Amino acid sequence: MVNFIAKIDKKISSEFEKTGYIIKPSVNLKSLEKIRSIFIKSIKRSIKINYKLKDSEIFNSIHKVIKPKELNNFRLKIIEDINRNKKIRKLYFDLAKPYLEVLVGNELAMQLRINLSIQLPGDSSSLLPVHSDVWSGDSPFEIVVWVPLVDCYATKTMYILPPNKIKKMNKVFLKSGKKSSDAIFNSIKQHVKWLNVKYGQILLFNQTLPHGNIVNSEKETRWSMNCRFKSVFTPYRDKKLGEFFEPITLRKISQLAINYNLPKLK
Repeated sequence: MVNFIAKIDKKISSEFEKTGYIIKPSVNLKSLEKIRSIFIKSIKRSIKINYKLKDSEIFNSIHKVIKPKELNNFRLKIIEDINRNKKIRKLYFDLAKPYLEVLVGNELAMQLRINLSIQLPGDSSSLLPVHSDVWSGDSPFEIVVWVPLVDCYATKTMYILPPNKIKKMNKVFLKSGKKSSDAIFNSIKQHVKWLNVKYGQILLFNQTLPHGNIVNSEKETRWSMNCRFKSVFTPYRDKKLGEFFEPITLRKISQLAINYNLPKLK
């Protein structure tokens, strides 16, 4: 197959294919700081009590003012609030634009809403058991851009099963029957890769690969955003264009072609 992709792009693509992910510096730190400021303002609006956390520690230490039983309502309030900001999706896209163009293309559709995960230390109520997004209706043409608001490491991060271990996972599925996701994870946990992603870095990963998290055993809270992107003219599954995605970088010839009508012959 002919391939005219530049060498640097091939290198990034090869890394992604081999590992199932890439971790790179955010290409626009100003956009990341603006996103962080949007979150800080939203947190202060969502918490009705007077707390003494500094802005610099508000993310890592939010467990000091939010209890596990309050977490889900708090998280949903934050998600609703930040997504009212019309600038946040463009700021988010700016963090990963060149990597998305290498791995996905330059005519992109983006998820309509930014998602948020918060994991308090020792809290088991906000876990994502081992799963692949395509198992529940996502298109294999999607990629996830995962952005931490804190340093994520050890149990304060997510794991992913490398592509070269998929056969192992498939064998587990065949033998698992009605076993729980915990049992499935325990059978593959020696093969998963724990992803160390610092604040200021972004993670792009192949969401067809099994991934998830476990109880955060660190002393700090995890905050991470996620959003899906795909090439506009690729197949959609349950999450449709206009309902879940919208085009964000449609090129002129595509716009013209969509609106073109053949002349009618009499």
